[in-house]
Amino acid sequence: MSDIEIRDDREAGRLEAVADGEVVGHVEYFVLESPSRALVPVHTIVEPEHEGKGIAGSLARELYAIAERESIAVAPLCPYVVRWAERHPEVAPAADPELLRAAKEWLIAHPGRF
Repeated sequence: MSDIEIRDDREAGRLEAVADGEVVGHVEYFVLESPSRALVPVHTIVEPEHEGKGIAGSLARELYAIAERESIAVAPLCPYVVRWAERHPEVAPAADPELLRAAKEWLIAHPGRF
């Protein structure tokens, strides 16, 4: 397998890991606008034949890097991203409880989105 390229498809709400032209993993997310702007990862999926190669971690790391570049927070609802952030506090600051609450409310209000 060649190197993994991570690309952000903001319109689709997907951060994708691509290898040899094939999407091998992705994070589904949305952008919360209120009470403040935040990236909200909901699901992390890696294709079974590509598990154990660090792809999910690379996706989580890039999600936090995007948030840092855009000066916005991350409010993770995805269990994988929550665990990853707990293990990497140096690049993944703890989420504001108010943002997490608002993100959960947004998800409930948009049941068909994910």
